[in-house]
Amino acid sequence: MSATLLSRPRSPLLRAALRFAAMPVPMAGLILLLLMLGAILLHPWLLGIDPDAIDLMAINAPPDAAHWLGADGVGRDVLARVLDGGRVSLLVATGSVAISLVIGFAVGAIAALGGRVANAVAMRLVDLAMTLPPVVLLLVLASLTGQGVGATILVIALLSWPVLARLVRARLLELREREFVMASRGMGAGFWHILRRHALPNCLDIIVVYSALQVANAILLEAGLSFLGMGIPQPAASWGNMLNAARSTVVLQNYSWQWLAPGAALLLTVMAINFVGDGLRAALDPRSDL
Repeated sequence: MSATLLSRPRSPLLRAALRFAAMPVPMAGLILLLLMLGAILLHPWLLGIDPDAIDLMAINAPPDAAHWLGADGVGRDVLARVLDGGRVSLLVATGSVAISLVIGFAVGAIAALGGRVANAVAMRLVDLAMTLPPVVLLLVLASLTGQGVGATILVIALLSWPVLARLVRARLLELREREFVMASRGMGAGFWHILRRHALPNCLDIIVVYSALQVANAILLEAGLSFLGMGIPQPAASWGNMLNAARSTVVLQNYSWQWLAPGAALLLTVMAINFVGDGLRAALDPRSDL
């Protein structure tokens, strides 16, 4: 019985999981990411400190027993704000990635499976979106939509989808020539049937890897917008606006904990997500061997 179980062929998902588990750097990134996610999600119960609470007796206080990472210029606990800022940054990142996934997959699928006219229109739209300077487009969109979580999610999503659209189109152009897809079309299957039964399952590896890497990119974009004062406004915490609040020379020289903490959190989170994304890309490659 055990020999039969051992000789049973492994599913592609199990083989990918085993390949990922055998990579030390992506596994270290996953562990670090899970630890940070746990701290970010559970900090209201672990710390019991309101990130917006002002303690006038602790203005610019260094790290001590009451404030483990010190306090900022108005007496707010830096650790509580870093963890709460992580919640906001991850909310913006995951929300923008979800929207860009829908737009990018839809445009790529229409370009590959919708015929010549649909392909021409969709790809000219992608070319236009990728030709515009990203920094300028980001600032223009941010100025039009305003500040706040919802506006920041929308801005980052509108900037992120063209890369996925090209990846999906390239995969589906090859897929549509496969025998099983041509057979489905021969039996009268329409666009939505092919999209649901063939296109989406065969693009899952692209979607997973893109999502992991784009979350890291979206966190950096949100931090950049907030640092420039066009993302998440005060008093809500985000890593970007915490760095913005600590940009003065006095803070940089004398109160280093106010910028080191959000900077380190941003660096570690993005690094961990990139490690996981690189590991997923290698693990989901069917040419990889255990």
